[in-house]
Amino acid sequence: MLMNILEIENLNAAFPGKQVLHDINLTIRRGRKLAVVGESGSGKTVLAQGIMQLNPAVSFTGRLKINGENLLDKTPRQLQKLRGKSIGMVFQEPMTALNPVMRVGKQIAEVLTLHLGLPPKQAWQRAVALLEQTGIHEPQAKALAYPFELSGGQRQRSMIAMALAAEPQLLIADEPTTALDVAVQAQILDLLSRLQAEHNMTMLYITHDLNLVRRFADDVAVMRGGRIVEQGSAEAVFADPQHEYTKMLLGIGAKRQVQTLPKEAATVLAAENISVAVVERAGWFKKREKVLLQPLSFDLKAGETLGIIGESGSGKTTLAKAIMRLMPSTGRLNINGKPWRPESRRAVQMVFQDPFGAFNPRMNVFDIVSEALRVYEPEMSQEAMRQRVREVLRQVGLDDDILGRYPHAFSGGQRQRLAIARAIIVRPQVLVLDEPTSALDVQWQQQILELLAGLQRRYGLSLIIISHDLAVIRALSHRVLVLKDGRVVEAGEVEKVFVKPDADYTKKLLLHAAP
Repeated sequence: MLMNILEIENLNAAFPGKQVLHDINLTIRRGRKLAVVGESGSGKTVLAQGIMQLNPAVSFTGRLKINGENLLDKTPRQLQKLRGKSIGMVFQEPMTALNPVMRVGKQIAEVLTLHLGLPPKQAWQRAVALLEQTGIHEPQAKALAYPFELSGGQRQRSMIAMALAAEPQLLIADEPTTALDVAVQAQILDLLSRLQAEHNMTMLYITHDLNLVRRFADDVAVMRGGRIVEQGSAEAVFADPQHEYTKMLLGIGAKRQVQTLPKEAATVLAAENISVAVVERAGWFKKREKVLLQPLSFDLKAGETLGIIGESGSGKTTLAKAIMRLMPSTGRLNINGKPWRPESRRAVQMVFQDPFGAFNPRMNVFDIVSEALRVYEPEMSQEAMRQRVREVLRQVGLDDDILGRYPHAFSGGQRQRLAIARAIIVRPQVLVLDEPTSALDVQWQQQILELLAGLQRRYGLSLIIISHDLAVIRALSHRVLVLKDGRVVEAGEVEKVFVKPDADYTKKLLLHAAP
């Protein structure tokens, strides 16, 4: 048996008119876990999708060998047989990778039927078991759900279950734990490690989270500008990085950006007994009410940041949508001392967890970012609007010459920055951010945190930040709410909760988050 399962030799990749990968040389030994790290747009995902040969718009030269066979010489039919069985992939954005009109369990069962020949009933049972393995509660019910009925973390775990279904020799995981809280991240990495050991599976793991790399990977390759600038064992790279870019990545951390609030700070948002319940089927003719969010109350001062943490499915995004009045809820919500009205939405803007799903794919950058301006400032001239769009693009670290490009042309991190630009362009008083840095590498993560802190200082902006990354919460938040199963289990000042938590659940989250 060949020692190396993947051998990449002098691989170059180009979109029409633009080269994106330059002379990539990379080897993965069978049974090893290789992490590829680098800034957003460095070519990590292009490399991963190149191994799967998924994007016909990208042309490749060089050699890309799996088990000694060059994938670049394979026909589409031959590649189809390899995908899923020999090579599995967990995509960065499960909402776009999953079929929106097909139940999650059926999508997983389809892989088992196609590649392993399991009969439908056995494939379904195995699909439910895989969902349970990835830490999804009520796996039978979730298998019957459509992707839009699951939380972001649940969708990501469903994607992992599908990728693992046929027990591939090589698993490519593109940011597989992006939308997951720290406790579930640990569960998923433990699961992947166990399966990798049991089946001698090899993993190519793409991430921006260096703490996860430190815990999980055997080997590391660092990418920048479409090139590999450093590679070696994880132990050696972390202990003695050679390239300046690697040293910079390892030296960056989420620094605390919190300023003391003035005592006279006004309350801009007050929530009283906000709760959410939905009606779901309990059989062919029966329905039942399911409570997603138990009644909770909080207020938010001008210039204050409230962090919300908890495991995937705990009610964090449900709370955000209730604040935005994007789903039915009970309780009272006041903006600047007055009851919420439709026109209050300008004062409270939201950055969604999955920016690609939140964008209209037929709209270019200018139309996406300026959309709210056309609603709230219809008298603004086209040139003034263009100038404002360029200004916010620069604020979030994007070039202002991208106005005519479309969402699919950007990396996950770049799309997330576009989402922030769209939200801040109308200069709201409150910004609700659902996992605002989950797709960003540590360099851009710090820049986005500095951007939000700067906007907060300049405009007195109030923030509600939902994140599984406790370093992000600690960096920006004054206070924190800890949610579990739709209930607040702990609340208080960030430094008090993080240093001396009262709830066992909070202690568990902090333990998993420790480097």
